[in-house]
Amino acid sequence: MQIYFSPEFLKEDAQVLNVVTDNNEAVGYLAFLMEEKKMYVYGQLQEGGVEADFKDLIKPYLEGLTKLKSDMEVYSFVSVGGSKIELENEEGKQ
Repeated sequence: MQIYFSPEFLKEDAQVLNVVTDNNEAVGYLAFLMEEKKMYVYGQLQEGGVEADFKDLIKPYLEGLTKLKSDMEVYSFVSVGGSKIELENEEGKQ
């Protein structure tokens, strides 16, 4: 099963992306909230089996957003099927 982002809400300081399958079925979400020097990332994928694909979608997207402000601290909580998964950006922060 392939998964993709489908934008639901986009503003300069906040985004909500639905995670959908190739059949356009919603299976989760990812939300970004940004302040001056902090970014909060929350995400949920309802069931396992595509954890690696989920991380592969999130990591480059998150790295792109952090390039906007190099001194931004990132706080995240992303889970798959209720279990937290760890994300790390280039600097090893999460």
